[in-house]
Amino acid sequence: MKLILTQEVDGLGAPGDVVEVKDGYGRNYLVPRGLGIRWTRGGEKTIESIKSARASRAARDESHAAEIKTKLEASTVNVKVRAGEGGRLFGAVTTAEIADAISEVSGEKVDRRTILVANPIKSLGSHSVAVKLHDEVSATVALNVVPA
Repeated sequence: MKLILTQEVDGLGAPGDVVEVKDGYGRNYLVPRGLGIRWTRGGEKTIESIKSARASRAARDESHAAEIKTKLEASTVNVKVRAGEGGRLFGAVTTAEIADAISEVSGEKVDRRTILVANPIKSLGSHSVAVKLHDEVSATVALNVVPA
C-alpha cells in the first residue's frame, strides 16, 4: 500500500514522503490516526503543499530552537523524585518528569518523545540528557536529580 505521510513517523519517514507499507499497517494504524493518507495521482499537490509548509516552519523553528538551546544549556534542571536510603530511587526518572522540569526552566513546552536518555536514571545526583529541539538542533541538558 502506498501512503503519503502527513506527520513524522519514527523509522518510516517525514511529512510529505511517499512510503510503501504493508496493507494492515497502513489501513489499521497510519490512516486512522491521521499519520498518512492514501497515495493517488492527484496527491502530488498535497505532497507539494505539505513539503512547502514544512520548509517554512523549519526555517522559523530553527532559530527559535537555537534560542531554547542556549537557555537550556546555560541552566541546570532540577528533578524532584522519591528516593530511599543511599540515594536509590523508587523506579527510574521518566522522560515525562524530565520534560515537565525542562518546561518549568525554559518556559517552553518540550515533548517527552524528544528527550534521549542514554541509560535509565536510577540514582540521585548529576546526569545529562539530550533533547532534540529541531532536526538540526539538539541540546545537552544538565540534570540534577534531588529527593522530594
